[in-house]
Amino acid sequence: MTYDRSAVMRAVKSRGTGPERAVCALLRPVAPGYRLHRADLPGKPDVVYAGRKLAIFVHGCFWHGHDCARGARMPKTNVAYWQAKIARNRARDAKTLAAYAGLGWRALVVYECELKDKTALAARLAAALAGAHGAL
Repeated sequence: MTYDRSAVMRAVKSRGTGPERAVCALLRPVAPGYRLHRADLPGKPDVVYAGRKLAIFVHGCFWHGHDCARGARMPKTNVAYWQAKIARNRARDAKTLAAYAGLGWRALVVYECELKDKTALAARLAAALAGAHGAL
């Protein structure tokens, strides 16, 4: 059996991922009026509450260089390429978050490892939603 890394990388989706669906499932009972993947906003946030001026990004730990165990793991082959790619992703993320601050919006980043504790994540999401309009 041969391992085709290109085929594996092509299969990685940017929309409708498992972590994204899980975050939406947590948001739906609390505040259902969101939109997905608004192309007119910087970085095409995964979830947008326009009235609350809140953009939520659901990031994969590996792809965005999170400091958890999965995000810190580096492939054993082509290490220089992956280090540069993840560094570019992190720089792009920082630029995107700065753009939201300039627009007067709030941006929340949820990493996939945070889905392990759904109760804590639900509380964090509710707090972010309440930050714009007081108590829900």
